[in-house]
Amino acid sequence: MDDERSFSDIGGGRLALQRRHHSPSCREFCLRSPRLSLRALTAVTSAVWLVAYGLFTVCENSMVLSAAIFITLVGLLGYLHFVKIDQETLLIIDSLGIQMTSSYASGKESTTFIEMGKVQDVIINEAIYMDPVEPHEVSEVVPVFQSAKPRLDCLIEVYRSCQEILAHQKTTSSSPSVQKASIVSHGK
Repeated sequence: MDDERSFSDIGGGRLALQRRHHSPSCREFCLRSPRLSLRALTAVTSAVWLVAYGLFTVCENSMVLSAAIFITLVGLLGYLHFVKIDQETLLIIDSLGIQMTSSYASGKESTTFIEMGKVQDVIINEAIYMDPVEPHEVSEVVPVFQSAKPRLDCLIEVYRSCQEILAHQKTTSSSPSVQKASIVSHGK
């Protein structure tokens, strides 16, 4: 079952959350951010080139204009390849683990996989001011949706679905037939 809903990020920008329920034990969440704005790109490029033209009129050196063009192109390519993330995906499979993928505007993808045996829980960790928070035997916290920064309503949907998967995983791993299969697979 596929479902897509619109949400807002913490800055008020639009996000699209696509949910795919592959099975009771497998769900996928794709959070898409808006594409690069042509208006913002034009504004930054114009500002850099106007500064360069101002320096050119003072220095009367054409290298200033060439450097501005080069800096703009390298900066844009660097931004698209290393900074601008178009889509973040969270795939959770109860018997395997959690896979997080970030797709950059340039087409580059970065994937992280966490085995289910290493997952203790899925939590919503919002910013907390005033009160210190002490972790309770947590070895590592791996944040998801770092680029999109969705608001709480979107995070709650993902959280509830992940909790359902974790609950399903706990019930299936504690059944006698699964334990017997596990013993056989270990060669005992």
